[in-house]
Amino acid sequence: QVQLVESGGGLVQAGGSPRLSCAASGRTFSNYAMGWFRQAPGKEREFVPAIDKTGSNISYGASVKGRFTISRDNGKNTAYLQMNSLKPEDTAVYYCAAQRTAFDGIYSVDLNRYDYWGQGTQVTVSS
Repeated sequence: QVQLVESGGGLVQAGGSPRLSCAASGRTFSNYAMGWFRQAPGKEREFVPAIDKTGSNISYGASVKGRFTISRDNGKNTAYLQMNSLKPEDTAVYYCAAQRTAFDGIYSVDLNRYDYWGQGTQVTVSS
């Protein structure tokens, strides 16, 4: 089992730059690719970015590419999502997720491929 706890959400003004954290415990963090997803009211859960277990391979969803940055610190068992230039349409509950992978360089943009999820943290962007 892997337990994931997100933090860093809240009410932010448009243009703001908060950083979300995802603290992992329970198993070896470096065995897991990490992803961030978000879900706005009435919408499906959407892929944001993902990072492989070494931190060397990253992918971003089209709506956040160039504004958000995913990273991880395997020594601290934590993944991060730096969000810049926030827009009201970024308002959502943000979830981190862990995917068990055997190989470096692997991650998924498909939420169904993830094995563990955090409880989510609300990010609300005011205009």
